[in-house]
Amino acid sequence: MRRHPGMFFLIGCGLALLAPGCIQKQKPAFDITAMKKIIKEKNDQFTKAHITGDSTFLLNIFTQDARAFAPNADVVKGRAALAVVNSQYLNMEIKEFLEETTDFYGNEDYLIDEGSYHIRYGKDNTIDNGKYLNVWKKEDGDWKLYANIWNTNMPATPSN
Repeated sequence: MRRHPGMFFLIGCGLALLAPGCIQKQKPAFDITAMKKIIKEKNDQFTKAHITGDSTFLLNIFTQDARAFAPNADVVKGRAALAVVNSQYLNMEIKEFLEETTDFYGNEDYLIDEGSYHIRYGKDNTIDNGKYLNVWKKEDGDWKLYANIWNTNMPATPSN
Protein backbone atom coordinates (compact mmCIF):
# COMPACT_ATOMS: atom_id res chain seq x y z
CA MET A 1 0.00 0.00 0.00
CA ARG A 2 1.35 3.31 -1.05
CA ARG A 3 1.05 6.21 1.37
CA HIS A 4 0.11 9.60 0.18
CA PRO A 5 2.55 12.34 1.38
CA GLY A 6 -0.34 14.70 2.18
CA MET A 7 -1.78 12.16 4.62
CA PHE A 8 1.12 12.74 7.07
CA PHE A 9 0.49 16.47 6.82
CA LEU A 10 -3.24 16.00 7.63
CA ILE A 11 -2.51 13.66 10.54
CA GLY A 12 0.04 16.15 11.92
CA CYS A 13 -2.46 19.01 11.64
CA GLY A 14 -5.14 16.94 13.37
CA LEU A 15 -2.82 16.10 16.26
CA ALA A 16 -1.78 19.74 16.60
CA LEU A 17 -5.43 20.73 16.91
CA LEU A 18 -6.22 18.02 19.45
CA ALA A 19 -3.13 18.44 21.62
CA PRO A 20 -4.17 21.63 23.46
CA GLY A 21 -7.42 19.96 24.51
CA CYS A 22 -5.54 17.00 25.90
CA ILE A 23 -3.22 19.08 28.05
CA GLN A 24 -4.69 19.79 31.46
CA LYS A 25 -4.37 23.38 32.48
CA GLN A 26 -2.73 23.78 35.85
CA LYS A 27 -4.72 25.77 38.37
CA PRO A 28 -2.57 28.55 39.82
CA ALA A 29 -1.36 27.83 43.33
CA PHE A 30 -3.44 29.38 46.08
CA ASP A 31 -1.51 32.35 47.48
CA ILE A 32 -2.60 32.95 51.08
CA THR A 33 -0.27 35.96 51.40
CA ALA A 34 -1.95 37.70 48.45
CA MET A 35 -5.37 36.84 49.91
CA LYS A 36 -4.39 38.34 53.27
CA LYS A 37 -3.53 41.61 51.53
CA ILE A 38 -6.89 41.65 49.71
CA ILE A 39 -8.82 41.00 52.92
CA LYS A 40 -6.83 43.66 54.80
CA GLU A 41 -7.91 46.20 52.17
CA LYS A 42 -11.52 45.05 52.52
CA ASN A 43 -11.29 45.29 56.33
CA ASP A 44 -9.93 48.83 55.99
CA GLN A 45 -12.85 49.74 53.71
CA PHE A 46 -15.28 48.05 56.13
CA THR A 47 -14.09 50.04 59.14
CA LYS A 48 -13.95 53.30 57.15
CA ALA A 49 -17.53 52.74 55.91
CA HIS A 50 -18.71 52.62 59.53
CA ILE A 51 -17.10 56.00 60.20
CA THR A 52 -18.27 57.67 56.98
CA GLY A 53 -21.76 56.14 57.09
CA ASP A 54 -21.43 54.29 53.77
CA SER A 55 -24.46 51.99 54.12
CA THR A 56 -24.26 50.89 50.46
CA PHE A 57 -20.74 49.54 50.92
CA LEU A 58 -21.71 47.88 54.20
CA LEU A 59 -24.59 46.10 52.52
CA ASN A 60 -22.61 44.98 49.46
CA ILE A 61 -19.60 43.67 51.41
CA PHE A 62 -21.79 40.77 52.59
CA THR A 63 -22.79 37.69 50.60
CA GLN A 64 -26.49 37.21 49.82
CA ASP A 65 -26.70 34.49 52.49
CA ALA A 66 -24.49 36.25 55.06
CA ARG A 67 -24.99 36.04 58.78
CA ALA A 68 -23.94 38.23 61.66
CA PHE A 69 -23.46 37.11 65.24
CA ALA A 70 -23.67 40.35 67.19
CA PRO A 71 -23.21 40.37 70.96
CA ASN A 72 -26.35 39.85 73.05
CA ALA A 73 -28.53 39.26 69.98
CA ASP A 74 -29.93 36.50 67.82
CA VAL A 75 -28.17 35.52 64.61
CA VAL A 76 -29.07 37.84 61.73
CA LYS A 77 -29.31 36.14 58.32
CA GLY A 78 -29.41 37.64 54.83
CA ARG A 79 -28.68 41.05 53.37
CA ALA A 80 -32.09 42.58 54.17
CA ALA A 81 -31.72 41.79 57.88
CA LEU A 82 -28.09 42.93 57.84
CA ALA A 83 -29.16 46.30 56.41
CA VAL A 84 -31.15 46.87 59.61
CA VAL A 85 -28.18 45.92 61.82
CA ASN A 86 -25.86 48.14 59.76
CA SER A 87 -28.17 51.14 60.16
CA GLN A 88 -28.27 50.59 63.93
CA TYR A 89 -24.46 50.65 64.09
CA LEU A 90 -24.25 53.68 61.81
CA ASN A 91 -26.62 55.52 64.17
CA MET A 92 -24.10 55.02 66.99
CA GLU A 93 -21.97 57.83 65.50
CA ILE A 94 -18.77 55.82 65.16
CA LYS A 95 -15.74 58.10 65.26
CA GLU A 96 -12.94 55.55 65.28
CA PHE A 97 -12.89 51.90 64.23
CA LEU A 98 -9.79 49.77 63.81
CA GLU A 99 -9.37 46.07 63.17
CA GLU A 100 -6.12 44.16 63.47
CA THR A 101 -5.76 40.65 62.07
CA THR A 102 -4.07 38.26 64.49
CA ASP A 103 -4.51 35.04 62.46
CA PHE A 104 -5.41 34.40 58.84
CA TYR A 105 -5.94 31.12 57.02
CA GLY A 106 -8.14 29.42 54.44
CA ASN A 107 -8.36 28.09 50.92
CA GLU A 108 -9.97 28.87 47.55
CA ASP A 109 -13.46 28.54 49.07
CA TYR A 110 -13.27 30.27 52.46
CA LEU A 111 -10.88 32.65 54.17
CA ILE A 112 -10.85 33.10 57.94
CA ASP A 113 -9.72 36.37 59.47
CA GLU A 114 -9.34 36.43 63.26
CA GLY A 115 -8.46 39.59 65.07
CA SER A 116 -9.08 42.33 67.56
CA TYR A 117 -10.94 45.60 67.22
CA HIS A 118 -11.02 49.03 68.81
CA ILE A 119 -14.03 51.31 68.40
CA ARG A 120 -14.93 54.76 69.73
CA TYR A 121 -18.48 56.00 69.31
CA GLY A 122 -21.28 58.22 70.57
CA LYS A 123 -21.48 61.64 72.19
CA ASP A 124 -19.64 60.33 75.25
CA ASN A 125 -16.82 58.82 73.14
CA THR A 126 -17.50 55.33 74.46
CA ILE A 127 -14.63 52.95 73.83
CA ASP A 128 -14.93 49.24 73.18
CA ASN A 129 -12.14 46.76 72.57
CA GLY A 130 -12.84 43.20 71.57
CA LYS A 131 -12.25 40.36 69.17
CA TYR A 132 -13.80 39.26 65.90
CA LEU A 133 -13.87 36.38 63.49
CA ASN A 134 -14.78 36.93 59.84
CA VAL A 135 -15.46 34.18 57.34
CA TRP A 136 -14.97 35.36 53.75
CA LYS A 137 -16.49 33.57 50.77
CA LYS A 138 -16.19 34.25 47.06
CA GLU A 139 -19.44 35.43 45.48
CA ASP A 140 -19.69 36.67 41.89
CA GLY A 141 -15.88 36.62 41.64
CA ASP A 142 -15.33 38.84 44.70
CA TRP A 143 -14.47 38.02 48.31
CA LYS A 144 -17.35 39.00 50.59
CA LEU A 145 -18.21 38.53 54.24
CA TYR A 146 -20.18 35.34 54.77
CA ALA A 147 -20.12 35.31 58.58
CA ASN A 148 -19.14 38.01 61.04
CA ILE A 149 -18.93 37.56 64.81
CA TRP A 150 -17.59 40.01 67.36
CA ASN A 151 -17.70 40.52 71.09
CA THR A 152 -16.23 42.83 73.65
CA ASN A 153 -13.33 42.35 76.01
CA MET A 154 -14.76 45.01 78.32
CA PRO A 155 -16.12 43.89 81.69
CA ALA A 156 -19.85 43.39 81.88
CA THR A 157 -21.74 46.13 83.66
CA PRO A 158 -23.52 44.81 86.73
CA SER A 159 -27.30 44.83 86.58
CA ASN A 160 -29.26 46.27 89.48
